[in-house]
Amino acid sequence: METDVIELRGVWKIFGDRAQEALAAVRSENLSKAEILERFDCVVGVVDASFNVKRGEIFCVMGLSGSGKSTLVRHINRLLEPTAGEILINGEDVMAKNEEDLRLLRAEKIGMVFQNIALLPHRTVRDNVALPLEVQGMSKMERWDVAEKCLEIVELNGWEDKFAHELSGGMQQRVGLARAIAADPDILLMDEPFSALDPLIRRQLQDQFMDLSQRLKKTTVFITHDLDEAIRIGDRIAIMKDGVIVQIGTPEKIVTEPADDYVADFVAGISRLKLVFAHSIMAPIEAYKANGHNSLDAAPRVTEDTDLDHLIDVAVETEGPMVVIDGDKKEIGVITKADLLHGIQGGKG
Repeated sequence: METDVIELRGVWKIFGDRAQEALAAVRSENLSKAEILERFDCVVGVVDASFNVKRGEIFCVMGLSGSGKSTLVRHINRLLEPTAGEILINGEDVMAKNEEDLRLLRAEKIGMVFQNIALLPHRTVRDNVALPLEVQGMSKMERWDVAEKCLEIVELNGWEDKFAHELSGGMQQRVGLARAIAADPDILLMDEPFSALDPLIRRQLQDQFMDLSQRLKKTTVFITHDLDEAIRIGDRIAIMKDGVIVQIGTPEKIVTEPADDYVADFVAGISRLKLVFAHSIMAPIEAYKANGHNSLDAAPRVTEDTDLDHLIDVAVETEGPMVVIDGDKKEIGVITKADLLHGIQGGKG
């Protein structure tokens, strides 16, 4: 059974001296952000945010600048104090923790990678990676051993004795990732870690991060303003606008069933070929047979998780429909060429 590692319940963040007054007013009067600013001189950062993250999941929070995504992620380890709401880590109430408990949580359970990795210039790569372990009081030889293993994981072995200014931007980000995993945290919080990099380096780091995530089974909240990145990396995506989580879903769900026009505009330019699967565009097999269609004995079989790209390849080789089967090889649906075209266009899903 999947376990919730992170859970946020009704989290609000309002910046300003009169935050509690503003919160009471927005709840009772449904005020807009502009009205809150005018009446209370307060800025609404996060609005009633609730979500959960499963163990080992990569949960992407995506939004434009000012949407509240970076503010939201900083509540998980209480770098920011919420105005209201609950935050649970492995079922424990983060809001109930004192300063010492919080320090331990941040040092041992949660690693964080920022866009600006802020490596210490006077320390070697090895010492930068080992810093969290030094804070924990680990001996020099032990922390160096762990640091070198982490550098090997991110493919920077041989660079241990270099300094930050001797590394490229992409290499510095890998040092930051190695530093984040050095303490073996359960959770990684990543705030636009690759956004300042060139596209090719960025894609390489995305690939490396996804490989690391699979191997290390880390629960990750990944912040990005790039929908392509969110779709490529995320098991699920939360889309934010003006502090509000507009929609949460798998990449396929976000693309095929946008919650509103705002999300629909975002996904309009996204290729559906690798994101939409047979189960989303098929017609129930019972309905197909009930309409008196011809026998499906000769029709090619495809699994329910076959993507559009592969379905097109199959369709090119056959004149008739395709039959969709589940994991038990039971026939559950039919895809005609018309269904396939609708799926590619987005007219059905």
